[in-house]
Amino acid sequence: MVEKSHVAGFWPQLYEPLRNFGARVADWLAPASDASSNEDAYRITMELPGVAEKDIELSVHDGMVTVTGEKSATREEQGETWFFTERQYGRFSRSFRLPPDADGDKVEAHLGDGVLSVTIPRRDKAAPEGRKVAIKRG
Repeated sequence: MVEKSHVAGFWPQLYEPLRNFGARVADWLAPASDASSNEDAYRITMELPGVAEKDIELSVHDGMVTVTGEKSATREEQGETWFFTERQYGRFSRSFRLPPDADGDKVEAHLGDGVLSVTIPRRDKAAPEGRKVAIKRG
């Protein structure tokens, strides 16, 4: 007879390898990205070979730039002479937090040769970061 405490300990051990499986799958599908900056702007480049422009969505919300889309392709089979395929299919999403001096209202993106380039200009340093609020009486 198996003690109840051993059974209770067994299930978490069985579950543990699967616990982060969803995150691992998302990482496999997430496209490789680079981020850089210079005096004028921040740049994010993302490898999206074979992904059509219509299958990519770029959004800016609450200080985050998010790129979502779907990798898909058709496969033509001419017999059973292939041994394996390393193509990836499925939805992906990558998010990047904008630095405080990034101007999220002026984000631009270009897709060419399977690479998405996102440019986020820096705000003018002379522009105030906040504003003074008048206090009213009564």
